[in-house]
Amino acid sequence: MPNPDGLLVDIAAMVESEHSNQMSLTVVVPGAVITGRLAPVSLWLERVAEVLQASEHLKPFAALFAPPTDAPPAPPTHLHLHRARILQGDFGLPHTGGMYRIAIEDVSSWTVGDLSYSDS
Repeated sequence: MPNPDGLLVDIAAMVESEHSNQMSLTVVVPGAVITGRLAPVSLWLERVAEVLQASEHLKPFAALFAPPTDAPPAPPTHLHLHRARILQGDFGLPHTGGMYRIAIEDVSSWTVGDLSYSDS
């Protein structure tokens, strides 16, 4: 999306300002449909750093995910999803959800809500 959707940018900005991670979103990007919960970037960075810190091999990378210092807020350029899954056929990968960072300009379409499949 060469001109990012203003409404999507506004939703991401509200998530940032409210520090809420309750907004579920499903996005279509080249090659994938991803569903999950939007998270403020600071929370997303913190969670990724925790996962890296717990790994002997990846521990040195955790420092790269330190939340930014108090910088003036800028319009979001990325969506930060947690508990996110790539929808593939009739299931989501990974099953437990993961952490995804998606450039807003790459989103071709989106919907509010977390898509999931039912066995019924």
